Amino acid sequence: MDARFDGRTVLVTGLGVSGRAAAQVLADRGARVVTFDERAAEADVADATALVADGLAGADLVVTSPGLQPAHPVLAAARERGVPVWSEVELAWQVRVPRDGGDGAPAPWLTVTGTNGKTTTVGMLESVLRAAGRRTLAVGNVGTPVVLAAVDPTLEVLAVELSSFQLHHTHSMSPQAAAVLNVAPDHLDWHGSLAAYAADKGRVYERTQVACVYDASDPVTEHLVREADVEDGCVAVGFTLGSPGVGQVGLVDDVLVDRGFARLRHTHAAELGTLADLAQLAGPAGVVPPHVVRNALAAAALALAHGVEPAHVRDGLREFAPGAHRIVTVGRLDDVAYVDDSKATNAHAASASLAAFEPGSVVWIAGGLAKGAQFDDLVRARRDRLRGVVLIGVDRAPLRDALARHAPDVPVIEVDAGETEPVMTRAVDRARRLAAGAPEGVPVTVLLAPASASMDQFTSYAARGDAFAAAVRVLGGAAGRERPQAGFA
Repeated sequence: MDARFDGRTVLVTGLGVSGRAAAQVLADRGARVVTFDERAAEADVADATALVADGLAGADLVVTSPGLQPAHPVLAAARERGVPVWSEVELAWQVRVPRDGGDGAPAPWLTVTGTNGKTTTVGMLESVLRAAGRRTLAVGNVGTPVVLAAVDPTLEVLAVELSSFQLHHTHSMSPQAAAVLNVAPDHLDWHGSLAAYAADKGRVYERTQVACVYDASDPVTEHLVREADVEDGCVAVGFTLGSPGVGQVGLVDDVLVDRGFARLRHTHAAELGTLADLAQLAGPAGVVPPHVVRNALAAAALALAHGVEPAHVRDGLREFAPGAHRIVTVGRLDDVAYVDDSKATNAHAASASLAAFEPGSVVWIAGGLAKGAQFDDLVRARRDRLRGVVLIGVDRAPLRDALARHAPDVPVIEVDAGETEPVMTRAVDRARRLAAGAPEGVPVTVLLAPASASMDQFTSYAARGDAFAAAVRVLGGAAGRERPQAGFA
């Protein structure tokens, strides 16, 4: 099916932000739009069985939400009937308009996926592109739906965050440059297996024009690059925390350097910035976490593929503001830092978060909705960071069992939701007790990095992080009344 919609019936499944945007763009282009959502009152159809029995309302095309698994009856019926199924991202690619300026070409896309780090990397990329004077926007799985940005002629280039859900039904996208930051077990209930999940991540590389960016230390992302069917002339550019080889961007001492795009890359490295340019992203001890440096290098590589100068990479990284609930220090009390990384909603993200701190320095608040995940690898890798653990959430057993197996000497306190006191208030109070008594001069951090989803006890990871910050403020006020000399920031 092509992108001419006049007189055609398009079924839009899911009326979230992207679904509503897709319906709007389709209606503007003359399509007869039928909406399906089992929970949205304004949907045309709410009963999947009735919709399938009705022949999908005569749809010529289905544009689907990430919320519907591929096995959903409506999508299964579409496949059986030979009706194309597109993501909102595929629709966006099909309806792109020429950008202002007269060359007749749509804005190129710089695309990012990965289990963790997507939002930070896309934000950094947007900041670098703006520093270079480009009219740009971070879109896709964050912020503005990509389909709305695709029909905005004022934008010169798009920084596009893509989830594996969105990529699953994306068929023809051809980005200027693309990156897979990492692949770790997540959303396996949706994809069915880790292999299928990784394959959907790898779709971001298909038909890439200039550069496929990958983690040079990760054989999974390198394999996805090798397997991709890219455009002629496209190159692979790895990012590394070590000294980069030819075809890589990396780190020499505290300097971010480029040997992937620099004209003299076979003999010289071009300076892109320093770790000091990322100081606003440092943890409470003033150290920039390794995964944040990786994100910066990936963003730099994507921007360089677009033609940005190295000086603009430096300026953009300096100007980038950290996102909420991503290793943010929300308070200090009696030499203990309280850090909100509620965005660490899976084991891979929590592992990266814990790695940013010194051994034996962390009281870890973890737990929530595990979604079938196991945590043995996480605890085995990061047990040296732990001073104590406070477990919350409905799925505490997998974390409790992993801690018992691999960190039996670490104190663990479990917190149920109280009838009169919020669960996070009780968790922060227990964490404070575990943090007490550290030797003088030893930095201690109470870290909220749950390794689990939030929907069991909170409406979102943001609400969970806000509850943590509020509990820390209450704790600071109480401590101030007990000990007037205590400092709280």
